[in-house]
Amino acid sequence: MRRLSVFLVLTLGSIIPLSAENWPNWRGPASTGVSPEASLPVRWSDTENIAWKASIRGLGISSPIVWGDRVFVTSQVGSGVARSGPRLVQGEDAAAAGERALGGTATGAIARGTETTIFVVSAFDKGSGRTLWEYELPAEGTLPEVHEKHNLATPSPVTDGQRVYAWFGTGQIIALDMSGKLVWKRNLSEYGAFNINWGHGSSPVLYKDTLILLCYHNSPASYILAVDSANGTNKWKADSTGGLSYSTPFVMETPGGAELIVNHGEGISGHSVASGEKLWYINETNRFPIPVATQQDGMILLSRGYRSGPYMAIRPGGKGDVASTHVVWKVPTGAPYISSIVQYDGLIYMIGDVGVATVVDAKTGARVWQERIGGVYSASPIAGDGKVYFFSENGETIVLSAGRAPDVLARNKLDARVLGSPAISGGRMFIRSDGTLFAIGK
Repeated sequence: MRRLSVFLVLTLGSIIPLSAENWPNWRGPASTGVSPEASLPVRWSDTENIAWKASIRGLGISSPIVWGDRVFVTSQVGSGVARSGPRLVQGEDAAAAGERALGGTATGAIARGTETTIFVVSAFDKGSGRTLWEYELPAEGTLPEVHEKHNLATPSPVTDGQRVYAWFGTGQIIALDMSGKLVWKRNLSEYGAFNINWGHGSSPVLYKDTLILLCYHNSPASYILAVDSANGTNKWKADSTGGLSYSTPFVMETPGGAELIVNHGEGISGHSVASGEKLWYINETNRFPIPVATQQDGMILLSRGYRSGPYMAIRPGGKGDVASTHVVWKVPTGAPYISSIVQYDGLIYMIGDVGVATVVDAKTGARVWQERIGGVYSASPIAGDGKVYFFSENGETIVLSAGRAPDVLARNKLDARVLGSPAISGGRMFIRSDGTLFAIGK
């Protein structure tokens, strides 16, 4: 397999040798949702431009990740406890969708299953889709309740090419080597009940040799934990009263050092990656903050989520309350509830829960265009090769030509439900549905 090895300066902070084909975490090689690759697929269907399909054992909405010749996916086998929430997929009621998501019998809230619940990390051959190995982790303790839209395998794994780190909604986290052997494991319930209304959603973040875990849960167990990626031992723990968060932190290099950007229920804050100390903050209440920050030209770009909330640009490097000093621009409403924004070639692309696509100028926040394209969206968009991809829950992918005018290149339908964000590697797109991993492309 041809590889293009480069030294890529990540917004995750370290300079490490990567292949341009690696997609090591759920937002890609720079945690921005943007691929540096060319010749990405434009059209596909259930029978067209599919390199392979592989069955996934268990269910979940975590994103696939890719390193070298392997694709990794996490899932849950066995039902848990869920509560009814909003309508999930057009043409499908919440109970039926919840049954598929949790693997139980859905009648409003899903009752606890009688089978044993286990978590699974699966490794697939990137070229053929053949299952290389699976690692099983039995769920421990009382299973937290979750929204019926997801389960306890929501956090996406991350890899540094030496180990794969997988975190689950019970607080259990494991590190496996690339052959699937256990290196270390922990259960963060040691710090108190691992429980958040609607279930844990934050994914682990890898910065150099540090794994960062955001646990903004119900009081008193609310904290950020940094552990040594080699052995899982604590580097620091920063307790917080920052409200709930379902978001994944974003690490950004600044002249003053690396900052950890957190989207949480009481606002936005920047923390020292070295210690967890809160450096700056913007107070702004948000009940269910889910989206993840990104960046452009040293500027933090962030949507807050929940009921068409605000989106904004912030200068990092502040001290204390920076609401009046470091907010470059802010639009008070219009951001997606769940999916994150993607910045590509100076434009921000976002897709709302009711299928309205919005594109704004990243430097000013001014709207460039807005169109209703239909669908319900949970997956975050990705971009590359002059294209932007929106992934609807009903399996349809809208492919846009990136730019300042709405130009839909294709509408590609799979007979599958897609809630997790796909990955790009080696000219292929890897889309995870409830039961299948699709490799799209030649």
